[in-house]
This record gives sequence, structure tokens and C-alpha cells, in this order.
Amino acid sequence: MSTFSSLPGPIGVFDSGYGGLTILRGIRSLMPEYDYIYLGDNARAPYGTRSFDVVYEFTRQAVVHLFELGCHLVVLGCNTASAKALRSIQQNDLPHLDPQRRVLGIIIPTAEVMGQLTQSRHVGVLATEGTIRSGSYGMEIQKRFPDIVVTGQACPMWVPLVENNETDNPGTHFFVQKSMEQLMSRDNEIDTIILGCTHYPILYPVIKEHARSGVSIICQGEYVARSLCDYLSRHPEMDMRCSKNGHIRYLTTENAEKFSEKAAIFLNEKIEVEHISLG
Repeated sequence: MSTFSSLPGPIGVFDSGYGGLTILRGIRSLMPEYDYIYLGDNARAPYGTRSFDVVYEFTRQAVVHLFELGCHLVVLGCNTASAKALRSIQQNDLPHLDPQRRVLGIIIPTAEVMGQLTQSRHVGVLATEGTIRSGSYGMEIQKRFPDIVVTGQACPMWVPLVENNETDNPGTHFFVQKSMEQLMSRDNEIDTIILGCTHYPILYPVIKEHARSGVSIICQGEYVARSLCDYLSRHPEMDMRCSKNGHIRYLTTENAEKFSEKAAIFLNEKIEVEHISLG
């Protein structure tokens, strides 16, 4: 028997840090009437280099906390958590925590649209080391479209560049160009590139500049938002459990003032942030 509130509550969006704000931005632009809680585990970020076990444990703690705050539905707005923790939480934890609650990821919604986006059937993925090493994009895309060839490229320098607001300097251009060249040298037929880290849309103009003509750059926010909207229309019982007052709360495990300052890079607005502890 669940000890969580049965009253309608906000949609939770979780990330290890700031990147999930690009997912939240996409969801809010499509579904502004819903309430949201964003939780960034900044004190323990980045997750990309951590083991499966640690990412699972940290993500589970965050999900439980969001359930305690009234969320019936939580989106893991983090590629690493989606790759390393989502399945375990769905299969092992939800049946005991509350079988009526749901946790969704951001890799599958992106994988599902690849069939209609690539003409050459060659797709590239730019992401953190952890996401690339997990092979999640290749597995999820090829499960749906066995004919698509997926090539991944880790870009370890990109997240620090974004978080330090160094999005348009010569060093950024150098690292972006280098990663793009490495990816394309491994598969010259790529016509669609997924930005498989939620920080990377902030670098979109630079990435586009260094992409070959005719190559599409895919940001996840739009596709995750559409998928969530579709999910709620197909599950009216869950939609009824999501409150709709247009409110949003931001929580971080790090310094609230610092989070507010950095979040402006992702949201282009000043926000109020609360500090919480996990674990």
C-alpha cells in the first residue's frame, strides 16, 4: 500500500544537473497548463562517469523524493539516468513503491522518431562517455529500425563549456569541430545527429556551424514533449493525476543561488530555487 499522496500533483522532471532544463523547457512550451517540479542533483553531478549502480541509487532517491512531493509521473530528463537507471526503477522499484506511478525516460522518445528523420539510415549520437558506453541509443533505435546504423561519439569537454557559459569562444568551436570530425570520420553517411546530452542544445548554433550541409541536428526536448503529450492523451487516468495550475518549483541539492545563476543559461529567465538533500 503506497504511503504517497493520492491527490493530483505536479509532473516531476529529474536531472543530475542543469541539462534537464532543456527538456523541461520543451515540455512546458507544449504543455504550459501543467504543474512541474524540477529536481537537479547538482551536488553529486556529473553522473556521466559514474557506475550503473551509483547512478541507479542516486536516481531512485530522487524519484522517491518527487513521489513524496506529490508527483505521480516523473520524467528522467537525463540521458545517463535514462540509460543506466530507468529500467531497474520501472521493473524493480515501482511495483513496491506504487504500481500506479510512472517513471519515463528521454532515450526512447528520441529513438522512436529516427525512422522518419533519417534518409541515409545512418545516425550519429553525440553524448557523454557514460551514455555512449551504455549503448542505449543503438539498442533502442535498432530495436525499432534494424536497418539503421548508429555511431556514437563521446564529447567530454562540452558540458563544462556550457556550464561555464563559454558557448561561443574559439576553444568551444575547436572542441565542437573536433568531435564532429571524429564522428563523421567513423561514418561518412550520417545524415542525422542526435544531441544525446541535455546540455548540448545550448551549443546548437556552434554544432550547426560545424555540421556538414544537409545533416540534421536533433534536440530531444521537442520530441520528449510530444511523446509525453501523446502518453497523457493515451492514459487519461494519469492525466487526471497531474495538477494543472501552471506552477513550477525548482529544487537543487547544491547551492540554490548558484543553481539560479546557472539555470539562466538554459532558461533565459531568473528563477526561485529551493535547496534539498537526498540520500
